[in-house]
Parts: sequence; structure tokens; C-alpha cells
Amino acid sequence: MSSKYRTEKDSLGEIQVPLEALYGAQTQRAIDNFNISNLLMPPLFIKSLGLIKACAAKVNGKLGLLDPQLAEAIFNAAMELAEGNHVDQFPLDLFQTGSGTSTNMNANEVIANLAGKQLKRKVHPNDAVNCSQSSNDVIPTAIHLSAQLALEQQLLPALDELQKVILKKEQTLSGSLKTGRTHLMDAMPLSFAQELSGWRSQLTLAVSRIVDSQKRLCQIAQGATAVGTGVNAPSEFAVLFAEQLSTLSGSTFYRADNFFGALSSQDTAVEVSGQLKTLAVALLKIANDLRWMNSGPLAGLAEISLKPLQPGSSIMPGKINPVLPEAVAMAAVQVIGNDTTITLAGGSGNFQLNVMLPVIAFNLLQSIQLLTGGCGALMETIADFTVNSEKIEESLLRNPILVTALNKEIGYNKAAEIAKRAYAEKRPILEVAKEMTDLDGDYLAQLLNPEKLI
Repeated sequence: MSSKYRTEKDSLGEIQVPLEALYGAQTQRAIDNFNISNLLMPPLFIKSLGLIKACAAKVNGKLGLLDPQLAEAIFNAAMELAEGNHVDQFPLDLFQTGSGTSTNMNANEVIANLAGKQLKRKVHPNDAVNCSQSSNDVIPTAIHLSAQLALEQQLLPALDELQKVILKKEQTLSGSLKTGRTHLMDAMPLSFAQELSGWRSQLTLAVSRIVDSQKRLCQIAQGATAVGTGVNAPSEFAVLFAEQLSTLSGSTFYRADNFFGALSSQDTAVEVSGQLKTLAVALLKIANDLRWMNSGPLAGLAEISLKPLQPGSSIMPGKINPVLPEAVAMAAVQVIGNDTTITLAGGSGNFQLNVMLPVIAFNLLQSIQLLTGGCGALMETIADFTVNSEKIEESLLRNPILVTALNKEIGYNKAAEIAKRAYAEKRPILEVAKEMTDLDGDYLAQLLNPEKLI
């Protein structure tokens, strides 16, 4: 806490602000007002605000709304935020005014202060930095921009790498067969490669869904200003802004087809969150498969051995747990919970504005971050696990469900009798089938060969 203060003034009067703070009166009022949690807006969201303010300054300068020197100073100051600097100057609680006005003004004040230092004169946070803008279009634009950057720079590359790791593991395990399971019970055989290909297919479809949602994510609200009419912004501002943002961000953005929908709803954020939830469900499935396959080592399935990473118990020596799959599973259920939050928040658009924007931004970016980290943890887990071949082969050859291959030869009922006897006597299915049918032994061996059944 600072012991020295300066006096700042806004439309409500004077207020004391820490002397060294780059923010001003409106941010300080929000600090005083909102003390609900210790959660802050994510750094990538602050970077996105910097990009938005930088683009707005460029366009405002081009349109003659700001003099060139002022526009350049604001641009330079805003780019400091876009580059990840001054994050400590954004101390506001996540749970604030639903439009995110406090965070928008926080950015305006920090940028105004930085620009003022360049120019050696005062820069107004509203009239200059916020020119042609409103919190009501800045914050929705920042949600779309930050989510798009997080997807492009973090999650999609991680998903691509995870698919490559799985494919490589498939190739190394192409000749390794195992007992299939349905309802957690023994079923017909398949190869490890086939099982892993199912995981990879889930991820491929998840990428397709996310990429499709990005088409809507790249439509932005900037230029709509307060209620969607574009009041106080030139008619050409929105298109010029989208072009400038595309240049600075490296992703292509467009003016929203309908500004009223862009401000009053967060349907695209809800859509993207839904795709992230679907991916979370896929990662949860993969993580749980790995946990089950690794279970044991004596009383479980013990099909694979995960790399030992740390002691698994404070009381049981030698115990090793599947810690990375467990961590991924927890991250996945958090994402599923985030989706519920975003869904409910998305339904809180009242007339011309959604009023739960900060919590949507926070949860959406957290979901992307968690899934990115989850992909990384699964990469390590899948790349390093080993197959317990002896255990796999023993279980496979003793699997009575192989008798399914005899259905066409001896009928379902006779095959069921053979399976029950093999279960009861704990004998290989081939031995029992030889005793209970008139089929030639070599022919039976061919029919029951797991390699022929996959």
C-alpha cells in the first residue's frame, strides 16, 4: 500500500490516488467499490485492450479526430499494454460493473497517463483515449479479440501437437493387441493403435468445431459505441478499425453484421465456450482411459504403466498415482463448470447490453488456458507410457468373448455355453471350444486368432 497520494478529479469530484499509480480517479473509485474476490482480469484481456486502444488512436488520427502528435502518443502508450507491460496497474476485481466500464476506464487512464508523460501535458482519458468508443463496444470486442488470440496462439497449436503425439504412439503400437471393453466388461479385441485413433478423432473434430466458431468470433462490436447506433463515432470508423486490428493482431477481423446483436448478446462467446466444453469432455475421456489402463499394478487392469512422476502417498510407501491424468480431469471439469457460468451470463443481455461481460471474459480465457495446459499434460503422459505386453497377452488369450467369432459356425447359444464354461474354469477359449465343438483345431485357432478379429 502506498503511503503517498495525489489528488485526482472526475465528474463526481476529488479522490485520493496512490502517487505512483498510472491509473486515475475512476479506477480508484472502482477499487474502493468492488471488493468481492481476489480475481483480476486476465493479462491477455489487458493486452487486447491495449491493441484496441492503439487501433482506435490510429483510426481517430487518420479521420482527423485527434491531432497527429496526440494520436501517436496514445498509440505508443497503448502498445505498451499490448506488449504485456503495466499489468500491475490493473488491480480491479473481476466482479465489477457488468459492462466492464471500470476496466475500460482503467485502460483509458493508464494510457492517458503514459501518453501525457510522452507529450509532457495532460491527456484526457475520455475525450482522447476513449474517442469514438464506449465501454459497451470496447469490452465485447476485447472478449472476441482475446479469445481469438488465445485460440490461435495457445490452444490450437497445443491440440495439433497432441494429435501428433497420439499418432506417433499409434504407429509404435500398431502390432499390439488388447482386450476391448464395453460397460467396463471384456469385449472383442482391438489394437492399441485403434483405441488411440479414437482419441485422436475426438481431437480432430474438436479442432473443426473451434475453427468453425472462429468465423463468428472474428466479427467484432467496435464502432457500435453505446447502444449499437454508433453515436459519437464516424460512420467509417468500424471498418477502418477492423482493418487496423487485423494488421496489428495478425488475425482477420470484421465489423459485426449487426451492432445491436453484438452489444446485447454474447451468443458467440457462449458458442465458443460450448466447443471448449466438448473438448473438455474429450480430454476427460482420454484422461480416464489412461487412469483405468494404468490401474493396479496388481489389482487393476495394469495394461500400461505411466511414467512415475512423484510419490503417490504420504503414508503408503512405493505407491505411484496417475497424477497428470488426474490433473487433466480436474481441469476438464472446471471448463465444464465455466461453460455453465458463461451460458448463464450470456443470457443476461438486457435490452441493448449484456451486463455480465467481465465474468464471460474471465471464464472463457481460463477455459482456453486450462485446455491448453491439459493438452500439454496429456502429451507427456501418452508419449511416455509403456505397454505391459505380458499382462495384455495373457488377458487377451483368456478372453471368452472371443467366442463371438464362432457365432456363424455354431450359433449364439452354443457360443454362450462355451464362454460361460471358459469363464468358470478360467481356461483359454480355444481349449474349451475344441472340447465342445466338432470344428477342426486349426480352423478354430484361425477363427479365434485376435489378429484376424481386429
